[in-house]
Amino acid sequence: MGALWRGFTRMTSNKLTLFGMLILVFLVLVAAFAPLLAPHDPYAQDLGKRLLPLFSDGHVFGTDSLGRDILSRVIYGSRITLYIVALVALIAPVAGLLVGTASGYFGGVVDVVLMRVTDVFLAFPRLVLALAFVAALGAGIENAVIAISLTAWPPYARIARAETLTIRQADYIAAIRLQGAGAFHIITKHIWPLCVSSLIVRVTLDMAGIILAAAGLGFLGLGAQPPSPEWGAMISEGRKFILDHWWVATIPGLAIFLVSLGFNLLGDGLRDVLDPKSSSDD
Repeated sequence: MGALWRGFTRMTSNKLTLFGMLILVFLVLVAAFAPLLAPHDPYAQDLGKRLLPLFSDGHVFGTDSLGRDILSRVIYGSRITLYIVALVALIAPVAGLLVGTASGYFGGVVDVVLMRVTDVFLAFPRLVLALAFVAALGAGIENAVIAISLTAWPPYARIARAETLTIRQADYIAAIRLQGAGAFHIITKHIWPLCVSSLIVRVTLDMAGIILAAAGLGFLGLGAQPPSPEWGAMISEGRKFILDHWWVATIPGLAIFLVSLGFNLLGDGLRDVLDPKSSSDD
């Protein structure tokens, strides 16, 4: 408990890290209390109030082309963003950890095959590969999550493999092996715990890219489908009016920017706490 508190204190002593943490806490609270915070129904249309400017007629962020309140849609869109981030953060690192530790521990043919598969995935830009998977699976938020997860796991596999190659040569691993411990026991009890800190840092730093990938799929109409208030889809709709009604696309764009900034700042703080080598280099 003392070590956790010291790490938390060290992380929050950095003002930028604390700012990033506050942004994400605010995002979680907004998503949790969306029905209480949203001033209007995010799906309610009123063509008589379409494209209202900021702070007009009870609409703080104006309205879109169908007269829907942009603030309410941004608030409810935070739920979709957290949903995507949470699922990808559960799927991609676990898949990468499994592949990376198996590759690094067993070596030989297993290592060659798994790393060549990883190289194939790394050879394609993430968004292009996600587009290919979504095109094969079909549009929808669940398929978008699967597609992003399929493109996000290779870096985690590389990190887990590098950590495993270092750990498996340690003397205490050799001693455990001499005591009769099997590969499964060594990997799950002694290698995975030491890989987790590096993966946590990478996950936090990757969240911004995941949010942008999800927004990109939504922008192209391959993510969350209308009338879901997904931020990328809102930007796609607002681009038609960007010159005369800039707020329709700008407000959800600013939401994506702030959340991505929060994850990046928090990731830098976690890296300093969980990776002693990087903090010592600084």
